[in-house]
Amino acid sequence: MEYLSLFIGATLVTNIILASFLGICPVIGVSKKVSSALGMGGAVIFVTVVSSAATWLIYHLLLVGLGLEFMRTIVFILIVASLVQFVEMFMKKFTPALYKVLGVFLPLMATNCAIIGAALINIDRDFTFTSTIVHAFGVSIGFTLVIFIFSTIRERLETSNTPEGFKGVPIALVVVTIMAMGFFGFVGLGS
Repeated sequence: MEYLSLFIGATLVTNIILASFLGICPVIGVSKKVSSALGMGGAVIFVTVVSSAATWLIYHLLLVGLGLEFMRTIVFILIVASLVQFVEMFMKKFTPALYKVLGVFLPLMATNCAIIGAALINIDRDFTFTSTIVHAFGVSIGFTLVIFIFSTIRERLETSNTPEGFKGVPIALVVVTIMAMGFFGFVGLGS
């Protein structure tokens, strides 16, 4: 039950995009089509879960043991960047169309503050290894959920009668704000 609460909390209540406003750049940049949003979501799920596990292990087994806790941010960025390189090579080889659609936003995942933020939150909250995996999975599912919902709304906005001054990023930010208020209704479901 504790893990379910942690998962729901990370996915809906403390959603990394809508509650912490981390990772908004790829959400705005890749959410014009549902297919690209889901592709980015899948990549974020993989990188967030694997990087959170790797950063937890390296932090607790290496950095703490050597008294180098202050190096965690640099080390975490290197781990995430390595995983993103792996994902980029995989997508280029096996899903070239998605690789092309994601474009510059795929390498930018290496510095995606949602991914690094999840790893830092796991350490700051002193999660166990299992809790780290559950939390990272919840964070990345929450990211994917928001980018998916947002992409469906943006596809509809393309054909709607939006005032000229609100077209593009301004209306996107208004929509994200409304989504954040909607997700605020989930407070109390998880930790």
